Amino acid sequence: MSTLTRETADPALTRAREVAETVVDPELPMLTLADLGVLRDVAIADGTVVVDITPTYSGCPAMATMRDDLVRALHREGFADVQVRVALSPAWTSDWISERGRSALAEAGISPPGPARREGPVLLALKPARRAIRCPRCESGDVELTSEFGSTACKALYRCRACLEPFDHVKEI
Repeated sequence: MSTLTRETADPALTRAREVAETVVDPELPMLTLADLGVLRDVAIADGTVVVDITPTYSGCPAMATMRDDLVRALHREGFADVQVRVALSPAWTSDWISERGRSALAEAGISPPGPARREGPVLLALKPARRAIRCPRCESGDVELTSEFGSTACKALYRCRACLEPFDHVKEI
């Protein structure tokens, strides 16, 4: 769903996009912001690189670090003026995580999200969501929820009953 496009005749814009696409998520460092789907757009306006990012959820504490990392990376590559904007609409969905990102999560022992259920209004449930997930280590589907809140609010903590290993699962949003 990212609005990033590859077609441009401007080499500075192409380079700015390439640099922005290398910045990693501070909470999931195996993913770039592009793979996570939060990097929405990179443009150049009046000599300023303008980057749009979308938080994974309202109040995400990693947004300031993402902004600072993007600014630092672009400055390091010679872009003097950089502005990072937060784009709240459309809201981020875990469906925006790229296939490369999903593979990187699994390789790091984190269960990637399944498809987000986005039909109609999103209902608020006060009990843990039922998810059909597999252990990222042994592929067993015999897993149990340990905590609805894992190392970050966007992850839940599970334990595999087959290999007995704990693992995070990125929630479907």
